[in-house]
Amino acid sequence: HKDADKVFDYWIAKKEIENNKRVSAIIKGLLGGVASIALLVGGIGVMNIMLVSVTERTWEIGLRKAVGARKRDILLQFLIESVVISLAGGIIGIIIGILFGAGGAKLFSTFVAKGTNWPSVVSFQSMIIATSVSFIIGIVFGLYPANRAGNLMPTDALRHN
Repeated sequence: HKDADKVFDYWIAKKEIENNKRVSAIIKGLLGGVASIALLVGGIGVMNIMLVSVTERTWEIGLRKAVGARKRDILLQFLIESVVISLAGGIIGIIIGILFGAGGAKLFSTFVAKGTNWPSVVSFQSMIIATSVSFIIGIVFGLYPANRAGNLMPTDALRHN
C-alpha cells in the first residue's frame, strides 16, 4: 500500500449496543421525569376538585355528622370519591393511549414504512400498573380534603351557607 501512514478505522457491534443502551436509559429517565410531573399535576388537580367539593358540601357534611356520621365515615366517603375520579381518569387515559398507539402505528405503516404492518402493542401489565398508579394518586391526593371534611364541626358546618 502506498500510504503506509494511513490509519484504518473499524467498529464493533458491542460498542453500538452499549451506546444504544445508554441512549435508551437517558430517554427512559426523561420520559419518567415527564410522567412524574404529569402525575403530580394530575394529583393536584384531583385534590383541588375534592377541596371544592368539600367546600360546596359543607352543609351536607354537617348534617351527616349531626345525625351520627363519624369522622371515619366522612373520610371514607371523600376518599372513595377521589379514587373514583382518579380511576376514571386513568381508564380514560388507557383507552386514549390504546387508540393513539393504534392510530400512530397505522399512520407509520401507511406513510413512513409503506407496505408494512407496524404493530401497536399495549401490554396488560402496563395497563394494570397505570390503573394502580391512578388508584394510589386518588388515595394520596384525596387524604387532605377527606381529612378536612372529617374534621368539620357539625355546628359550624350547618351554619355555613
